[in-house]
Amino acid sequence: MSAPLFLVDDLPTSSRYTLAGKEGHHAADVQRLKAGEAVLLSDGRGGLARAEVAGVGRGSVDMLVSERSFVAAGDPRLVVVQGIAKGDRGELAVQAMTEIGVDEIVPWAASRSVAQWRGDRGVRAREKWIATAREAAKQARRSWLPVVSGDPDTSTKKVAARLERAAAAFVLHEEASDRLTVAKLPEAGEIVLVVGPEGGISDQELGSFVAAGAHPVKLGDSVLRTSTAGMAALAVLSARLDRW
Repeated sequence: MSAPLFLVDDLPTSSRYTLAGKEGHHAADVQRLKAGEAVLLSDGRGGLARAEVAGVGRGSVDMLVSERSFVAAGDPRLVVVQGIAKGDRGELAVQAMTEIGVDEIVPWAASRSVAQWRGDRGVRAREKWIATAREAAKQARRSWLPVVSGDPDTSTKKVAARLERAAAAFVLHEEASDRLTVAKLPEAGEIVLVVGPEGGISDQELGSFVAAGAHPVKLGDSVLRTSTAGMAALAVLSARLDRW
């Protein structure tokens, strides 16, 4: 089993380090690490350190740091514009996409989104996505935390502007004739993929995205849920870009 990963604000600069706070509590009291066990520390920005548990206290773990490294960010960068979904489907999508390797998730306030992020509710919902991405990144041993953008969500107009600036932009759509498996991909820059909510993408939204330069594509003949479509598309892109 691979060493567990814990997130820190900054990587330790000395050979000795004490993991405290929420991560220290989780390591000491939940995972119950023992002296001699290997661990990974990451700053979520590509920095990675290997360490060994030297001692365990209440809510903290003393470590001996043996090695530091830096993992370059993926290029092209993978961005998914995720239509806001009801219930926990959005969080399920965030979890799966993070584990697969998404670099940024954009919560999109689509016209057919049943759930609406307004006021404090929207702030709390976005914070849930951030927390879900953080835990999924730890589970996947990722050295880069994906960005969850939005304020708290993103409008269709702003999504279109983002698509216009992308090196390549795609919209998952069940009526598309072209497949993502054969779509032309750039060697660098940003690949932005739009995933609609449960009710799908409206004709007006699709027209706006196509006008911004996005290309409608499908994964196959099956119609996937909003919680699984982005995950499946990222798997295709990860394989084609040799990330996998």
